[in-house]
Amino acid sequence: MRRLTQLICIMLLALAAKTTIAAPCLIVTLTGTQGGPSAYNGLAGSGTLVRYGDDSNHCNAVRLQFDAGRGTSMRLSQLELTPAQLHAVFFTHLHSDHVDGFADLVQMRWHFNPGSNKLDVVCSTDAKAATAHVMSCRNFTTHIGDAYLQSGEIAQRQTEDKARAAAGPAASINLLAFAATDTAQVVWRSGELTVSAIRSTHIAGHASYRVDTPAGSVVIGGDAGNDTDAPPRPSSTSAQVEALAAGADIIVHSAIHPLMGPAAGSGMPAPIFYRQSTVTDLGSMAQRSGAKYLLLTHLIPPLGATRQGGWSVPGGSLTETHYRQAAQDGGFGGTVVVGTDLVSVRLPAK
Repeated sequence: MRRLTQLICIMLLALAAKTTIAAPCLIVTLTGTQGGPSAYNGLAGSGTLVRYGDDSNHCNAVRLQFDAGRGTSMRLSQLELTPAQLHAVFFTHLHSDHVDGFADLVQMRWHFNPGSNKLDVVCSTDAKAATAHVMSCRNFTTHIGDAYLQSGEIAQRQTEDKARAAAGPAASINLLAFAATDTAQVVWRSGELTVSAIRSTHIAGHASYRVDTPAGSVVIGGDAGNDTDAPPRPSSTSAQVEALAAGADIIVHSAIHPLMGPAAGSGMPAPIFYRQSTVTDLGSMAQRSGAKYLLLTHLIPPLGATRQGGWSVPGGSLTETHYRQAAQDGGFGGTVVVGTDLVSVRLPAK
């Protein structure tokens, strides 16, 4: 009996140890860091992958993709993930550099995993711009497979596998559209993980997101900028994003270097420069928010580039040091990560 009691105690201790080891964890990975719709040096288009779980599943129980620029599926494959393994895709806005990879992503799900659950796609409801055009996530997702339908590929591929929906990849999408406001609202959840969204300014329908988990929190700002579209203003950053980021561990945000400003001679039109958040102002915002990490992505200009699309980089190409120093000049005392494709931050750090 004594030996049996000892064996039970040993088993209970082992179970307790296993439970202790399986601590919650969060990994934030930049799947693409190209700034704007141009192409440079093989960079993928804008995107951020958020993975959450615990040590027993390598932080990989829930997989969320925020934006899906060109090359997203290829970057996921480098992480040994397929499009079918994503639980949801979130769009900050519908500029092509943030959505070009989505057609490829859902086509691959339709092709290789026709029996999988529908993919949750989360974005803001149709938004009318001041110039009267409408930014429509509903239209975008409804017609995502039209080129494949019109070319005949969908019909041809369906002859090979009848499980593939005749309507094409759009049939595998579960659209979850929300009306973005200045107050954060929960737009998606899975167990103890929640995703909140808030309206932010860039183009009509732009939204920013926050993921909260027991392991930590991350804010994905997208291309958000200040509601006032040009100086004088207190900051180039979004007041809504700053409210969303209060107390967050990680801020992921598109960034433009101050050297691209109108007075520096880049040739970039002032309205395009002013609708982005500068690195220096992002450093200030991150410090006020209490963030531990600032991940700069969608870099304008890209590291090493002498041009940003049709505009020059005054003084020549920039390095990570230039970007890091600009964020620190804004007063940020945490860790600055200058975005390159597939760079990751883990919470808790290892």
